Amino acid sequence: MKRAAMIACVAVGVGAGTWYWTRSAPVARATPKAPAASPAPKRAAPSTVLASGVIRLRVGSEVRVGSQVSGIVTTLNVTVGSHIGRDELIAEIDSRELDARLEQARAQVAVAQQEVRRATVVLERATRLDERQLIPRQQLEDAELALDDAKAKLVKAQRDAEVVDTDRSFTQIRAPISGTVASVSTQQGETVAASFTAPTFVTIIADHALQLVAMVDETDIGAVRTGSRATFTVEAYPDRQFLGRVERIAPKATIVSGVVNYEVMITIGSSADVLKPDMTANVSIEPR
Repeated sequence: MKRAAMIACVAVGVGAGTWYWTRSAPVARATPKAPAASPAPKRAAPSTVLASGVIRLRVGSEVRVGSQVSGIVTTLNVTVGSHIGRDELIAEIDSRELDARLEQARAQVAVAQQEVRRATVVLERATRLDERQLIPRQQLEDAELALDDAKAKLVKAQRDAEVVDTDRSFTQIRAPISGTVASVSTQQGETVAASFTAPTFVTIIADHALQLVAMVDETDIGAVRTGSRATFTVEAYPDRQFLGRVERIAPKATIVSGVVNYEVMITIGSSADVLKPDMTANVSIEPR
């Protein structure tokens, strides 16, 4: 009897264990596993940033030189394409009229100086007589006023002479900067009239006035920094490579047909004597 009861207990235990395993095993198998972490894909930085660009003049590098006085052009020393240094003579205007006016103004100065000397003598005489009470007080005061008036006229005559002398210096037109003559609009023998505006004689482009403006796509602009080294070629000289460095990057984009680009100004560091404004360039910028 006891043996039968023991067997029955063992059978009940085995059945209970089997029932518990069959109930719990599906739950355990249904528990989701955490996905394995995978590293984010890395985007390789481009070895160079490629862009197209245009050679342009720097702002303020083109100077128009004109005349401040009217007259006949007697000398013209420049032609298109010639190089001229700072303060070198570009042209001369006939100065005979101004020379005559200057002599006249100087003569007026001499007359005014004589009037001052005369008024000074009169005042000294009036002062001595007034000390001896031989003339009325009003006569002394008139002598003092006459001297002041003569001195004022002398100052005016001197200023008039200075104005004419300044105009006389304008008959020699000199280069304000060193550069290359881009255009000549007046010829020797022509008469220029500077009554209202200063007529342009020549246009000068300053030395080292060119810069490269490259259009960099928005996907590449993050790799461009100020000071980045750049190389470029132009269609006129496809086998010659020019060097430069990024000077600045425009803060605002240029959008054309939905394409976003940023202007990158590049200083041309290599010899640029053969480069001309508006040339097209193929640019390669080293990222930093």
